[in-house]
Amino acid sequence: MWIFKCSCVRGCVYAEERKVAIRKVPQQAILGEVRRMVEEMQTLNKKLEETESAIEEYFKPIHKEAEALMKVQLEGEERSMKNMVKVMQPQALFEKAEVDETVKNCAYT
Repeated sequence: MWIFKCSCVRGCVYAEERKVAIRKVPQQAILGEVRRMVEEMQTLNKKLEETESAIEEYFKPIHKEAEALMKVQLEGEERSMKNMVKVMQPQALFEKAEVDETVKNCAYT
């Protein structure tokens, strides 16, 4: 009788262990899938960074050229503005003198 009880207890313990093991299988499968997905995401992230770096390298000469063109264009516009000021300054001084003269004449009359 004692042997039967002992084997019964062992059987129950074994059954419980099996239940726990069976419950762990889906958890392990899920964890494995999560690990795999994380690794895939890390790989994709690395590829994305490499691609981004390659794109930046590819466009670097174009950016430099565009920067140089913008600089030349801005310098040209600056020269144009300076020339315009030089041309307009005497005219503005002349007009100011006329206004001052008109005001002066109006003040005496």
